[in-house]
Amino acid sequence: MNRRELLATVGVASLGTVGVGGSTADGTVRRAGQSAGTYHNPVYDHVFPDPDVCRVGSTYYAYGTYHQWGEDQLERQLVPILRSSNLVDWEPVGPVFESEPAWSRYRGLWAPGVGRLAGRTLLYYSDAEFGADNPGVGVATEPEPTGPFEPRGGLFRSEDIGVPNAIDPMLFEGETPSLVWGSHRGIYGVRLADDGLAIAGEKFQIAGTGVEAPYVVERDGSFYLFGSRGTCCAGAESTYHVVVGRAERLRGPYHNRDGVRLTADSVTGTTVLEGDEMFRAPGHCAVVRDSRSGWWLLYHAYVAGKPWVGATPRRVLMLDRVRWHEGWPVVGADGTPSRVGQVPQAAHTGPA
Repeated sequence: MNRRELLATVGVASLGTVGVGGSTADGTVRRAGQSAGTYHNPVYDHVFPDPDVCRVGSTYYAYGTYHQWGEDQLERQLVPILRSSNLVDWEPVGPVFESEPAWSRYRGLWAPGVGRLAGRTLLYYSDAEFGADNPGVGVATEPEPTGPFEPRGGLFRSEDIGVPNAIDPMLFEGETPSLVWGSHRGIYGVRLADDGLAIAGEKFQIAGTGVEAPYVVERDGSFYLFGSRGTCCAGAESTYHVVVGRAERLRGPYHNRDGVRLTADSVTGTTVLEGDEMFRAPGHCAVVRDSRSGWWLLYHAYVAGKPWVGATPRRVLMLDRVRWHEGWPVVGADGTPSRVGQVPQAAHTGPA
């Protein structure tokens, strides 16, 4: 067993799980109680906060935060990677990094943003910790989604770009690649060079204070900014929820459903997902389309009664379908996390 395989095993064993049921046809583990047609949340019942996801062919890869919460914390993966054929059954496939990137100066490699440019995978990460004076966004590359990734240094730090608490990057691929990032102190975007390894324009602001973890998608000529409002990391006392704004172009202006600009004082998006008595503080989402063009939201949440693993907030991986009504997203059945859902259908790859 090599070090990457060992870390994958330790990462799962140390962070808590429920029982598992057999394996799927491709070898990934299906949790107990799941059938071929339905799934139960959480879809990955281990600590896996701040997810981003990319689809390569018919396979999905998810990436999550690394952070050392306590001095006695067991060894954890430096940005864990999961793989799935259906967004429901996930298996660990190793960390992004085998050692901390030389550019990093803080305790956390937070909130990875991932995408594909020019036939290779790019991963952006927040180099940060709570109260960091100059956090920033680093970048790494790898031909395959599973890594290990090659660290390519820093894209920028807060002092360089003039944005306080520069964290939570996401790659908007589009016609010209752009990076969107930001925290409760503002959401910003900037054009990237074609290879994604440098900025190639001036930053622009797309939302004001009070929202973090931005994720932008384009649908039918409109751009949708998903973000998280509230607190993420206080266990069951966390108040995270997902809000959305809409614009006619990537740069904005974005408005909530009432038509108010998101850059106005004390204005945030329209709430589309909030917690309930079973799943608390859902947030830090990623939006992905399946092979049949269905829309899905991956995000983290707390399971009521199990909010911690030692000193670590126990944020587990959740999945809900995104439907669209009158040009706005509707998440889950009623704007709260689903207990049970229908497994995304794969497109036919052979004869009908």
